[in-house]
Amino acid sequence: MDFVKVEGLGNDFIVIDGENPPDPGDVVQWCERRRGVGADGVLLVAPTGPGTVRMRYWNADGGEAEMCGNGLRCVARLAIERGWAEGPEVVIGTASGPRRAQLLADGAVRAVAGHPSRGRVERLSVAGVDVYPVSVGNPHAVRFVADLDEAPVEELGPVIERDGLFPGGTNVEFVTVEGPELVRMRIWERGVGETPSSGTGAAAAAFAAHHVKGTDADVTVRLPGGDLRIELVDGDAWMTGPAHIVYSGTLPG
Repeated sequence: MDFVKVEGLGNDFIVIDGENPPDPGDVVQWCERRRGVGADGVLLVAPTGPGTVRMRYWNADGGEAEMCGNGLRCVARLAIERGWAEGPEVVIGTASGPRRAQLLADGAVRAVAGHPSRGRVERLSVAGVDVYPVSVGNPHAVRFVADLDEAPVEELGPVIERDGLFPGGTNVEFVTVEGPELVRMRIWERGVGETPSSGTGAAAAAFAAHHVKGTDADVTVRLPGGDLRIELVDGDAWMTGPAHIVYSGTLPG
C-alpha cells in the first residue's frame, strides 16, 4: 500500500488513499516510531468531486477521531498538488463537517479549524484543577497556567484526557497568555500523548483565551513545533501555518 508522509509544525501523519478504513492494529504498527514509519496518526483521503476531498483520521493508538487541524492543512496541500482542486482553494469533508482551505502564495495553508463553542465559556473542575472545555468539532480542555515550561503536561494531561466528564476522551491544552496577540501552548493529544503542535488545539486555546483572558480575536499561538495564526471570524476559527510533504513510500502487507 502506497503512502505519503506529511507534517505540519512537527505534527506528522501517514496519508493513504482510498475509501476502506485501515485496521486499528495496522494504524498502531505504522505509527510506531521504532518499528514502523512513525507518525502521530493516519489520514485516509479520497477526491469526492471537483475541488472537494474527503478526509478521515486515526490517532496513533488506533482510535478514529473527529478532526485533525494540522492534518487538514497537510491534506489541503496534497490535494492541490495532486490536482484534485484546480485553484488555491479546496473543501475537505470531515466527520465534523466540511472545512475550507486555501494554499497561500508564500506556501502556508489557511484553513477553517472548526466552529468553536459559542457563548459563555464554562469553567469546570477536573482532577482538582480548572479547565475550560471547548469543542472545535473535536473535544478540548484548556488549562491556563502561569509557567508553561513547568506545566505538568505528562502527569496531568492523561488524567484530564480520561476523566469521566469526557466520555470519549479529550485533548488537553496547557496555555500561558503572553499578551493580547500572543499565547503559548503545549498539548496533550488524545490517543497520542504530548505532540509538538495541534491545529484544533490552537483554535481552542485562542477561543478560550479570547473569552476568558480578553486576548484579541487574531492571535499567534506559539507551540513547541512553531507558530500558528488563529483568527476568530464570524463563528469560525481560521488557522494559518506551514504544511509539508516529506516523502512517499510503501507500507508492508
